[in-house]
Amino acid sequence: MDAQGRGRAGGIDPADQWVFDPKTGSYELRLDHADGADPAPGPGSARSAITDPGSTASSFVPSSKASPGPASRTKPAREVPGPRATGRRGAPEAKAGAAAGAKAGTKTGSRAGAKAGSRAAAAKAAATGRRKPKPKKSTKKKVLLWTGGTLAFVLVGGSLGAYLLYEHFNNNLNKVDVGINNGAVTKGPVNILVIGTDKRDGEGNKGYGDEGSVGHADTTLLFHVSEDRSNATALSIPRDMITDIPECTTKKDGKSKSIAGSKGVRFNESLGQEDRDPGCTWRTVEQLTGLKVTHFMMADFNAVKKMSSAVGGVEVCLGKDIDDPKSHLKLSKGRHKIEGEDALAFVRTRHSVGFESDLDRIKLQQQFLSSMIREMKSDDTFTNPKKLYNLGDAATKSLTVDSGIGSVSDLTRLAKDLSRVNLKNITFATVPVLDNPAEGKNHKTVVLDKAKAEPLFAMVRQDVSLTEVKEKEKKQQEQADAKQAALLQGPRSAPAAVRVKVLNGSGRMGAAQEAVSWMQNSKGMARSSNGGNAAGGKKVDKTVLEFAPAQADQARRLADVMGLEADALKQSSATTAPAEMTLTLGSDFKAAGTPIHVEAPAKAPEDIQRVEADDKNICAK
Repeated sequence: MDAQGRGRAGGIDPADQWVFDPKTGSYELRLDHADGADPAPGPGSARSAITDPGSTASSFVPSSKASPGPASRTKPAREVPGPRATGRRGAPEAKAGAAAGAKAGTKTGSRAGAKAGSRAAAAKAAATGRRKPKPKKSTKKKVLLWTGGTLAFVLVGGSLGAYLLYEHFNNNLNKVDVGINNGAVTKGPVNILVIGTDKRDGEGNKGYGDEGSVGHADTTLLFHVSEDRSNATALSIPRDMITDIPECTTKKDGKSKSIAGSKGVRFNESLGQEDRDPGCTWRTVEQLTGLKVTHFMMADFNAVKKMSSAVGGVEVCLGKDIDDPKSHLKLSKGRHKIEGEDALAFVRTRHSVGFESDLDRIKLQQQFLSSMIREMKSDDTFTNPKKLYNLGDAATKSLTVDSGIGSVSDLTRLAKDLSRVNLKNITFATVPVLDNPAEGKNHKTVVLDKAKAEPLFAMVRQDVSLTEVKEKEKKQQEQADAKQAALLQGPRSAPAAVRVKVLNGSGRMGAAQEAVSWMQNSKGMARSSNGGNAAGGKKVDKTVLEFAPAQADQARRLADVMGLEADALKQSSATTAPAEMTLTLGSDFKAAGTPIHVEAPAKAPEDIQRVEADDKNICAK
């Protein structure tokens, strides 16, 4: 292995070094090739198990547990003494030996007697060529590793083997400090920004267009997972959409650099242009959607090629023949299982489908990603250790992530959290846009269709699924909503009786004082006060009102004034009410007098572009 942990030890594929130990029921790393030594075949050795078609482990065998030293590399620890017979006529003798050994062990009542009996039985079995019966296969441990819109898996098992695999994958990962360090797992909703960059530099990325490209946000999805993990929505953001890019700060070699924002430019310039890093795209997406990004994952062209090959190909469907000389995609009408260069060509093509626009290309990408998710969650991937290794290796080598998930252990924790989402409740949707009216008839860019986009964003912000969730899950959510909504039912106190301390967690300077002044001067709440910044000076996503049961009438009055939804009310179980309630303003507080809560529609607009992840009947036209 080279200094970066990307090579192969002794020319051996790491995936082929994993062996199954029936005694522990897990996979371990066979280290007998570590120094280039080739163990001599012999009874019970790893080499004989590989070549023996009757071996329990098939191509995966129990690893040697010999003590350190030169001998351990050339002689298996459990080699049975004595010549090996080729016949099976000694079976009765083997049984007799086993019985005698067991009897001897019982009579002495000592460990020595038991071991003596065991050795006697083993010697008899070896002399007759009798092989041990096949042990029952144990259940494989499965660990699902999500990589936002693309996803990946990794198998971790065995002590030393797990450590080596962990170090290998860990060294593959690249990290970028975007100035925000969220924990790998959160109790609330999760928003993962997935960026596919068109950077042409690096192994496997050359030969595609301008090799001097700094790498823009060519393909961008915001993968939103609901707080209860019942559903997920992946929003595709068109690269040619005209938007504003806010000011952002980048960090490189320990130095911070402030980059000015841009007005009315293509979305894809949020990355690469003016030395912008993924943190700049992060902030642009937050400004655009009103959703707080939790983590980001960025991959290049090579990711599509390597990961599609790692899972053994991804099935796609075409409604017509395609021969696109620009993307080099040449496929006939119907279903195909594609990987490598063909997979990359599929997600990059647009000149042979639909109206040859980036929006049509997004449809292909959504079909491809939906199919890849299905392939990754299939038993065929879960039960294939080599496929799992190849997929984990390809994913980690291709990924750049934020520091909050900058290790395999953090990615695994995130994976286990998000794996609860049912495949049928994952929806891909495209952010609604219109042709740019400033371009006349020659449309090259698009602008946000606010009339359709805002309701869609509101649905995602409030965890309203774009698919029908299970009836049981729906009833549980309805019951929880009803209980919370009951807090708003009942009498309201007079404005003058409302006592509340306002904390600023919005991230906007002066927000708390702005709210207090408005309450006092416009709403008659003279007992409101400015409590300064939120605890720890932290920025919070949602505005929350905390109160005791005895203050419920005051809370309802304040909720009416501020436009708070039921979810924003947090009632304690305290029997004695504090002197005042606490209102913590979140980033959803826009301005004094503007209702914080905007009711989301029950259903998304009918004509938005979307794809259900479990729909296998999608064919591009």
